[in-house]
Amino acid sequence: MNTSPGTPNRSLRAGMKRPGRLARAAHWHAARGLAVFPLGPGSKKPAIEDWPHAATTDPDQITQWWTEAPYNIGVATGPSNLLVIDLDQPKDTSERVPEPWNGRGATCGRDVLDLLADDAGERLPRTWTVTTPSGGQHLYYRQPDAAQLGNTAGKLGWRIDTRGHGGYVVGAGSVTRGQLYRADLIRRPQRLPDWIVDALTAHPAPPEQGGSVRRGPRRFGPVYGLKALTGQLDRLLAATPGQRNDDLNASAYALGRVAATGALDPQVIRNELLSAAMQIGLGRREAERTIESGLSAGLLRPRGVR
Repeated sequence: MNTSPGTPNRSLRAGMKRPGRLARAAHWHAARGLAVFPLGPGSKKPAIEDWPHAATTDPDQITQWWTEAPYNIGVATGPSNLLVIDLDQPKDTSERVPEPWNGRGATCGRDVLDLLADDAGERLPRTWTVTTPSGGQHLYYRQPDAAQLGNTAGKLGWRIDTRGHGGYVVGAGSVTRGQLYRADLIRRPQRLPDWIVDALTAHPAPPEQGGSVRRGPRRFGPVYGLKALTGQLDRLLAATPGQRNDDLNASAYALGRVAATGALDPQVIRNELLSAAMQIGLGRREAERTIESGLSAGLLRPRGVR
């Protein structure tokens, strides 16, 4: 696709004079205040480079884009003022459900979220809901007034990711591998429950002493840890194609060394690096393996210890 908004591909446009189903779906999202942009046909990856700034509700721009090709629909969650909770199914039948969720009968991300709601003594408000081809769900909520929530991977619990500022989800009507993203409940996105806001903004508890990970002297505090994490995430998000997996490994190793001093929680590193890796186009399984490899190596060499 031509990556410059406003300059359509004339040859494709000539063959698609009437708006197709995906074009109508893109306009349908925009009419409800959601900023959209094109994903590759049959794909979940952006078809334009600067999608965070190009996403729009402008009908003329949307018509121009979807005249070019039958693009899938990306919903930019930040510009749309959304926090979308992405509830996944297990990767495959061999994946083991971790504790405590296995002991509580959970089999997927939806089960975990329902258990978390029970623990909080709350009921999940019915909100805009999209069912994904894998059988997962996207729950659309409004961003809280007091915070701008970004993307997380697993912070709420097993098989639960979130997409907010800096993220996107695949919109209803899109198709991957011949299967549809289906809008099962269409209503105004509800306010994100306070207990979820609290869980997403909570700071991790300090690591317990006496664990199996060899730790160096605590020469670095949480402020240093947060600064190191932010710097590595910024570097990773700017990674160039062909170097992204190597850069992910280097970031995981560097942050593992910081975590080994007690300044960062390794699980926070895993969550944040995975979220960043998926934003730059790395596959989830590949990214998880790379993160674990680099992090494990870094944990064995604490910062400040020769």
